[in-house]
Amino acid sequence: AGEWQELVPKKNVKNRGISGDVIWGVLARLDEVLSAKPAKIFLLIGINDMKRGVPIDTIAKNYQRIVERIRRTSPRTKLYIQTVLPVNEGMLAPSYKNLKNALIDSLNTQLEALAKSTACTYVNLHAAFQKEGGQLPKEFTTDGIHLSPTAYIRWVQYLKKQNYL
Repeated sequence: AGEWQELVPKKNVKNRGISGDVIWGVLARLDEVLSAKPAKIFLLIGINDMKRGVPIDTIAKNYQRIVERIRRTSPRTKLYIQTVLPVNEGMLAPSYKNLKNALIDSLNTQLEALAKSTACTYVNLHAAFQKEGGQLPKEFTTDGIHLSPTAYIRWVQYLKKQNYL
């Protein structure tokens, strides 16, 4: 839901994120993205897979498939693996009952290992979005999972501060 073209002006940004998407959706659209040989890809997917009950190990293996395909098809593309953001468990609707920050942390640990083993940049968004107790702060979310406009601004500020943008 981020308006990335507005959030990162003067950059050629193409947002391929789709609300409600899962890793298989990214895999299905990846050839279109890679045909442009992008300079950078910021990858963040998995929360909707978790919502649907997909095991963390399966999500991590599918991330690896995405990374391998990017490396094979567009080897000069700089790849950033971003952590799955925390949720605010107290604000979540019952349909999000599978989303637990402990599971998100477990996935992020696997993503960090994947980033290291494949020479990708690991972007720890938790540094910008996690408060005490591991929850997404209420001021950054509309429903415990989806980000507010101010959260997207914080996200861009963090990426710039880390010199990723």
